[in-house]
Amino acid sequence: MEYISTRNKNVVVSSAKAIAMGISDDGGLFCPKDLPKLCYDEIVNLIDLDYKKRAAIILSKFLTDFTQDEIDGFCQKAYDDKKFESGNIAPVVCLSNGKNILELWHGPTCAFKDMALQLLPYLITNSLKKLGENRTACILVATSGDTGKAALNGFANVKGTKIIVYYPFYGVSEVQKLQMITQEGENVKVIAIDGNFDDAQSAVKEIFTNDGAKEKIYKSNMIFSSANSINWGRLVPQIVYYVSAYCDMVKNKTIKNGEKINICVPTGNFGNILAAYFAKQMGIPIKKLICASNKNNVLTDFFKNNGIYDKNREFYTTNSPSMDILISSNLERLLFYVSGQNTELVKKFMSDLNLYGKYKISGEIYEKICYSFDAGYCDDERTKKTIKSIWENEKYLCDTHTAVAINVYNEYRERTGDKTQTLIVSTASPFKFCNDVIKAIDEKKCLNNDEIKCIDILSSITNIRPPKALLDIFTKEKRFNEIISKNEILKTIDMFIDD
Repeated sequence: MEYISTRNKNVVVSSAKAIAMGISDDGGLFCPKDLPKLCYDEIVNLIDLDYKKRAAIILSKFLTDFTQDEIDGFCQKAYDDKKFESGNIAPVVCLSNGKNILELWHGPTCAFKDMALQLLPYLITNSLKKLGENRTACILVATSGDTGKAALNGFANVKGTKIIVYYPFYGVSEVQKLQMITQEGENVKVIAIDGNFDDAQSAVKEIFTNDGAKEKIYKSNMIFSSANSINWGRLVPQIVYYVSAYCDMVKNKTIKNGEKINICVPTGNFGNILAAYFAKQMGIPIKKLICASNKNNVLTDFFKNNGIYDKNREFYTTNSPSMDILISSNLERLLFYVSGQNTELVKKFMSDLNLYGKYKISGEIYEKICYSFDAGYCDDERTKKTIKSIWENEKYLCDTHTAVAINVYNEYRERTGDKTQTLIVSTASPFKFCNDVIKAIDEKKCLNNDEIKCIDILSSITNIRPPKALLDIFTKEKRFNEIISKNEILKTIDMFIDD
């Protein structure tokens, strides 16, 4: 399978090179030239398999540089039972009124990013071997909270790699911050940015395309790569859990094979819902993809406002911080496909975004997008009310991001009358955001700044055991306390060289 840069159709690479590079030298994102298909009988054959075997089959359709035995081995190691607390790697929980919750937070960092970032180190290190590359891979990561810890956990002490994670100092929960700054490992660094996630993400992209930075790294016998979803190796494992969830819904007799479902995803950077779009293009019967945003509703406005993407707006810090994003980088990949792989057009959109902070897509492309997508948003107050309602009415405890998706789904169902069975993606354990969850279900018991007591309180209120991985962080050393301005990020690559 060949991969193309979204900004230059003449840049064509193998799957191994796409993963090793992370991003194209022209700033574009790598995409498969042709998306593989899953027929009805192939879906039937997946139904009785476990998650690891389903993953190996689906990934092999995209990662053609690797043998089936290699991919089988990667999946067995990545989704080992010791790493995931639940015996079912990505369970589907059925609630009322067509709601089916896909829980993606049973991994070592209690967030959906584990589903890809437990696998990515195997993909990057083995991609480099396939290319005969013996330089050290320098992994750059911008995070709005969950990607950072999941990447640090996945790459910690992995031979031939170094990793720096950048996070917005005031834009993550206390638990998320503690997870990152207490990370163990000789090859890891964590730096806080005095800015927001978009500042960190833009700076990381700048490092990838900065000639001076690339020359420094090259002379030090190193190579840049990324663990953000700009890297195809981060995105492709996310396709797996949508296929797997559909199989589970058939197996549980929630739906019949061939019956269409909707999928509702809380998203800021657009990667998670884009993976669902790829699953649909492969042949999974999906009716609507419902994009759920928080108060930073740049994506909702894009879908509802005739295809105008405009980041020139106020940035909000919300109670669903992993979605506090105004530059949704993976939307570029969707534009690549719906435009018929028109790389010149995509390049112009991204240039307009960089120069003017906005772009507008054409009527025909907008119509194609609207055929597959719907959208809505949920502010902090409605998020709290949704957490309380779903707990009181169904005894299901969800985090703030999942609550955004549930609220947007409820609004979609009421607005459209569409009663199709819907898969709602749950992206993080409620114990990662226990302050806000307690405020929602019993505000009198909230202790604003004492996270460890809040975890105990939430467990006591709900009679739900918190994940052991979260309890462990409170006894660990705080290793990384550096805060820099967004203008200093380029200088931090010296950390790779000095070590």
